[in-house]
Formats: sequence, C-alpha cells, structure tokens
Amino acid sequence: MLADGLTGEDLAMIPEHWLTYPAPPASAHTALALLYVFFTAAALLGNGLVIFIFSTTKSLRTSSNLLILQLAILDFIMMAKAPIFIYNSAMRGFATGTLGCKIFSLMGAYSGIGASMTNACIAYDRHSTITRPLDGRLSKGKALLMIAFVWIYATPWALLPLFEVWGRFVPGTYLIELSNNREQAKKMNVESLRSNQVAGQQSAEIRIAKAALTVCFLFVASWTPYGVMSLIGAFGNQDLLTPGVTMIPAVTCKAVACIDPWVYAISHPKYRQELQRRMPWLQIDEPDDTASTATTNTVSAPPPATA
Repeated sequence: MLADGLTGEDLAMIPEHWLTYPAPPASAHTALALLYVFFTAAALLGNGLVIFIFSTTKSLRTSSNLLILQLAILDFIMMAKAPIFIYNSAMRGFATGTLGCKIFSLMGAYSGIGASMTNACIAYDRHSTITRPLDGRLSKGKALLMIAFVWIYATPWALLPLFEVWGRFVPGTYLIELSNNREQAKKMNVESLRSNQVAGQQSAEIRIAKAALTVCFLFVASWTPYGVMSLIGAFGNQDLLTPGVTMIPAVTCKAVACIDPWVYAISHPKYRQELQRRMPWLQIDEPDDTASTATTNTVSAPPPATA
C-alpha cells in the first residue's frame, strides 16, 4: 500500500484518503524525479538570471522592477524546495519524514502566497501607471512597503499550519508532494513589465500587452487542473482523486515557475539588452534604443541668417 513502512508520527500525518491506494510503480517515481530535475534546473537558472540582472543593473532597479525582482525570488524559492521532492521520489515514498514535509510546505506557503500577493501589487502598479500616467508612478518607498507587506501577510498563513495552530501540513498524492490540508497557496503569475524609455513607448506597451496575454494563458492552463481537483475534493466524488490524477496539478503548477523568467527574456527590452551586453554568446538580437532616443530628442539648430 501507499503508506507501507511508515509508523508513528509519519503515519499519523498521512490523510486517510491515501491509505487505501497501492504504492505507485517505481517507473512513476523515476519519471517524476527526472521531470522535477528538469523543472528545477530551468527555474533556478532562469530566475537566478533575472535576480542577478535586475539586482546588479542600475537602470533596471526601478520601483516597478523591484516587484518583478521579488516575484523572481519567490519563484526561485518555489523550486529551491524541489530537492526534497526529488529525494522522496528517488526513495519511492515519504523518505524525508515529518521534518522534510514541514520544510517543503513552509517554503511552498511563502512562495505561493507571496507570489500571489506580489502579483496583486504589480497589478496595482500597472493600473496606476495606465490610468494616471502623470502622477501614478510608484515610488521606491511605496514599493518597499508593498514588499514588506507581502512577507508580513504570508507569515501567519505559513506559520499557523506549521505549528498546527490552524490546519497542518500533510503529504499528498504519492507522499512526495506536500501541502497544507486547509489552505493551499495559489500563485497567479501575471507580470507587469514596463520599459523605462520614453522613446518607443508605444512599441514597448505592445510587447508588454503580449507578455501579459501570454502569462494569463499560462496561469489558466497551469492552475485549471488544480482548481478542478480542489472542487472535486471539496464538493464532488473524492474517489476520482487517485494519486496519479492528483499529481497532474502539482506538476503543472510547478511548471509556471520555470516559464516565468523566460517570459521576461522575450518581453522586457532593457532586460534583453543587458543580457545581450553581459552574455553575447546567447546571440540575443535586441536593438539598442540609445541612438533612437538621442535622435528623437535632438532639436535642429535654426539656419544662419542671410544678409
């Protein structure tokens, strides 16, 4: 059975629903471990690049980009906990025990809830910029206040189940993916990517709109399976929720953290320019807007007077 070999505190953490299912085949564990190795490498590399470029490039350290940097950090944390999942998969079960479950779930709670709230802040910033272009720009102090609020807001939702004050963290599906059995963090990856150049603003806005549409599609595609499973678990026939079926939303939700940084790479002009400058071997073809900006701002001198 799925919980064979577990005793004491570890067995007490397993929801009764999973105790009736047989252990999954070794091939399923191997496939999941390999898939998560790929996810982890893509997410840590991509988000690591975003964190490095945005934090070390002065022109990118704007108030709005602080929120994007925060989101990249949370996506990084989301997949930094994946080694626990991979180890459990390699050992074919609940190998990390109660401590591993709590660490995995704590990181997931902070990264999931934090990312959803960060996206709300980004949406507010984008709304203010569009509706009040003259005075709606986010100040750095306000951006830092929003970031602090996100962490303060996420803390009780992460710590209450950790200390079993309200709900608790439990293993799910193959006993390798762990979650809060009362509140599962949802991540709404809707990015707001803003160019800092006045010249070419219309072109930048079109690219931002395309990026937003892409990320909205990714959000719907990635979280719809989780939403369906949650509704079935709450109001439907729970017999439909087999370990194999419920691994689908776990995989699709993690995939978003891998894709997000690559969305930045194809949609943020100044980020692409900085990548092109620091890593020319990537062969990024992003035109430098310095010349066009200078041309736009040049005022021709009047012709000399003739006698």
